[in-house]
Amino acid sequence: MRADPADYKLVSPGNLQAVLSLLADEPAQWLPIAGGTDVMVLYSAGKLPNRKLINIWSIPELRRIDSLPDRIRIGAACTYTTLRRNEIILREFPLLALAASWTGGIANQNRGTLGGNIANASPAADSLPALLVYDAELTLVSVRGERRVPYRTFHMGYKKTALAADELIRDISLPRKFSGYIPHARKVGARNAQAISKVCLAALGQVSNGTIRAVRLALGSVAPVPLRLGETEQLLTGGKIELSLINAARKSVIQEIRPIDDIRSTARYRASVAANLVAEFVEKLAVAGTNA
Repeated sequence: MRADPADYKLVSPGNLQAVLSLLADEPAQWLPIAGGTDVMVLYSAGKLPNRKLINIWSIPELRRIDSLPDRIRIGAACTYTTLRRNEIILREFPLLALAASWTGGIANQNRGTLGGNIANASPAADSLPALLVYDAELTLVSVRGERRVPYRTFHMGYKKTALAADELIRDISLPRKFSGYIPHARKVGARNAQAISKVCLAALGQVSNGTIRAVRLALGSVAPVPLRLGETEQLLTGGKIELSLINAARKSVIQEIRPIDDIRSTARYRASVAANLVAEFVEKLAVAGTNA
């Protein structure tokens, strides 16, 4: 059954404080909407439970990218198109720019927002593993003030987050400390474009004389939440790149993740692919170490 527009109310306050006041006055009753790429899917199917929507698309504080000496601050309503075209993001955070280019088609990239991707909390979202490896921090705001939350703690379960009913994601901060890392990302889906990932990987690493000095790994679509592979990172750090280390990393990945069977893939396939993607990255580090 399709939705009836008469059943819904949409307001456009025009400024952030007015949005926060509405959220405070009626917690959990108002749903912020920016690009609408996720919301409109539910609306078109008649499955959108929220009847009151707040348009936050044009609020200036949410559309800016600020370059600070120690970090870059991305407004929650910045689009994927903005992310993949921004020179600093392309240069210093290429995994995020690449993930933005993977997300849907051009129309979705022009409307879909990074904050919406985070708040939607799908474990298959393309941008979220990149945020994990880049140590993202979220600024959550309400009439009570603001608080900063490490992104790694934001997802608390499938579609469950640390966002309170009266809060809004204002911005996402990324520390500018990854210039010496080798970036790597892969997405495995049913086709090359406009596909929800079966597995996606974001990874950063440093290697010297065939030894892994530092490594950061995150996967999507392999657990109820986007997953940082802490145990596998610990296993790899300080290790000499050789076949035994790669095989040990494969086993570690399979032990850390919790994939499921669904319409897009099977748990067994996801586990195998995830292990292969991490092994591929370690092999890339080996080549980089040889050529350094």
